[in-house]
Amino acid sequence: MTSRFVSGPDGVLTGVWTAECDSPTGFSSLATSHPGIGFARIGGKWAVHLRGPATKASPMTCPADAEFFGSDFRLGAYLPMFPPARLSNLRDAILPTLSDGRILLDGRAWEMPTPDNLDVFFTRLERAGLLAFDPVVEELRHGVAVRRLPERTAQSRFVRAVGLSRRKLQLIERARHAVHLLHGGVAIAEVVTTAGFYDQPQLTRSLRQLIGHTPAEVARGTAVLGL
Repeated sequence: MTSRFVSGPDGVLTGVWTAECDSPTGFSSLATSHPGIGFARIGGKWAVHLRGPATKASPMTCPADAEFFGSDFRLGAYLPMFPPARLSNLRDAILPTLSDGRILLDGRAWEMPTPDNLDVFFTRLERAGLLAFDPVVEELRHGVAVRRLPERTAQSRFVRAVGLSRRKLQLIERARHAVHLLHGGVAIAEVVTTAGFYDQPQLTRSLRQLIGHTPAEVARGTAVLGL
């Protein structure tokens, strides 16, 4: 399986990625705090998946001769028609496609995007009122008190836009940060301290649940991890 990022952050997208498999390949789909969209071509046909956050790692297989592209959404961006919590843990919404390849959404046919113009696709959805962005999410994520709103209202808006509580989001982001450090050659003992874990057993438990592999497996590079 080969994968790469084809563009960096742009508007509501965190960056566009592509992936393909020449032969069946097993990999670990990581826990993620970001809703997103994925386009999959398998057997010559495209399928469009809207997905929510994932609170655990899941073993998956990339079929032979398949190709994919997609993006995570910037935290706070979501399609109100498809609340992220409803799509969590691989309960994807698969959007209908027409015989000419266009995507059917909200009763309208939309041109199938490519990795190079996915940002344009979402700009059009935003203009049509199908994509929302709640700035409260970024404020709460960075510990900024939202003084204009009652705490309960702010928390409710956070969960509606992200599909996760702030606590769960922090656990996932800490585990993914640990993976980044391990891939960079940082020693496991140092990762424990740098990423904010109590001890190595806690790091191991967290990565087993959220990444699907132990810190040693990640550090050795033997684990095939999804984007």
